[in-house]
Amino acid sequence: MPPVSLVEYNETYKRKLSDFHLPGDQLQFTSMPLDKIRNPSISKDTRHIVILHDDEPVGYFALEKGEKLRKYSSNPKARLLTSFSIDAKRQGQGFAQKGLHLLPSFIRENLPDTKEVVLGVNKRNKAAIGLYLKTGFTDENEVYEGPKGPQHILHLKV
Repeated sequence: MPPVSLVEYNETYKRKLSDFHLPGDQLQFTSMPLDKIRNPSISKDTRHIVILHDDEPVGYFALEKGEKLRKYSSNPKARLLTSFSIDAKRQGQGFAQKGLHLLPSFIRENLPDTKEVVLGVNKRNKAAIGLYLKTGFTDENEVYEGPKGPQHILHLKV
């Protein structure tokens, strides 16, 4: 299988990400990559990360700082992982797991001041909770009451 890698978003991925598709039952928990990238209300310090397989975008997530992060963590060296998704055509092939396993080394190389990643995952999103726990995130029994219901706050030490 060709390698999976994480890279920071740039305009060369725009066309491929515009073809991204997510089923409606997943869109209730995440957002489309280009919608997130173009969102003017997110922190300017947000890093947009593309999951590549053989140099083709198969997934996306953001690593945010700023106000939104403070709802989940008081750690000044944390980043908030948001909008994690895998293109519908590429789901079920292990890309989510491989991408998340690469996250700690990617952060150490590209964001050395970041020592922790936190995320909120909706309690109804059992598949995502299992994925995050399987890839090194821990559940410290913290809950955030989000706009779409209660979310587990999960932590990954880097």
